[in-house]
Amino acid sequence: MPSKRAIKILVVDDHELVRKSLSSLLPEPWEVCGEAADGEEAILQILQLKPDVVLLDLSMPIMGGTATARYIRRIAPEIKLVLMSIQDPSAIEEIAKAVDAHAFLSKNCSVAEFRKTIAALVEPCASV
Repeated sequence: MPSKRAIKILVVDDHELVRKSLSSLLPEPWEVCGEAADGEEAILQILQLKPDVVLLDLSMPIMGGTATARYIRRIAPEIKLVLMSIQDPSAIEEIAKAVDAHAFLSKNCSVAEFRKTIAALVEPCASV
């Protein structure tokens, strides 16, 4: 029986420590295929790497999360988009709806909630 293809995830945040921390929380069968520090870099990575999921910080320099999310929706609507922010979860939820994101997370969420949210997007029957 052939093995399942790894789920490719792009982590986008302007803080390297946050990118590395989020990446370390993504076990197999998930694969961090790349990281980006701003929206412009994220778009280039998406075109090159074709990730299945993008974890996207809302507050970034150069091209912020909202503009990046809208651009991703135009160029790659099949990508599962997860917005992340330190902001109040209700504010993130409104933005997520406006940009047609699949999920949103507060950076204050638990590791279990983080993994469960991603699993629900890519493996609807899986539990992590």
